[in-house]
Amino acid sequence: MPVLKRAGFFHFQEIEASLSYQFSPMELELSTPALLFSAITLLMLAFTNRFLAIASLIRGLHKKYMEAPEEGIIVEQIHNLRRRLTLIKNMQLFGVFSFLLCIICMYLLFRGYTMAANWVFVGSMASLLVSLGISLIEIQISTRALNLELRDMEEIFEKRSSGLDFIFKKDSKKDD
Repeated sequence: MPVLKRAGFFHFQEIEASLSYQFSPMELELSTPALLFSAITLLMLAFTNRFLAIASLIRGLHKKYMEAPEEGIIVEQIHNLRRRLTLIKNMQLFGVFSFLLCIICMYLLFRGYTMAANWVFVGSMASLLVSLGISLIEIQISTRALNLELRDMEEIFEKRSSGLDFIFKKDSKKDD
């Protein structure tokens, strides 16, 4: 076998050892969930800002509704905002759950319970993934709400005429 080593070939045991090293599970260290800590905190801040923006919109829409309750677009937006509010609550719930699991994971790592810490970390990541998924759905609904507003403004813009229409309106091609 020494001849094979000099020629650049490996023993079967060396190959097996290198493969087992490549495919062994990652060792979770205390710094890994600590890094997730800051990411979750920033996401929670973003979710809270979305909640405050929705609360402001609801208060403004409430005033509009009290002035003109028969307007159809206001009723559509109220339903839309209620759904978004529920989604934001769930985003925050799963974000906080992920945060708590991250703290528990760090404690378990500190105490030396690595197998339990690995599972808790997986739970934390899964909870964060659910929170981000709900966030994606909420963004889609938010975009639809903005399209409702734009549609309403476009209808008003179409009815209105001004001296600058030749700049802003599209020319309709006439058949000759």
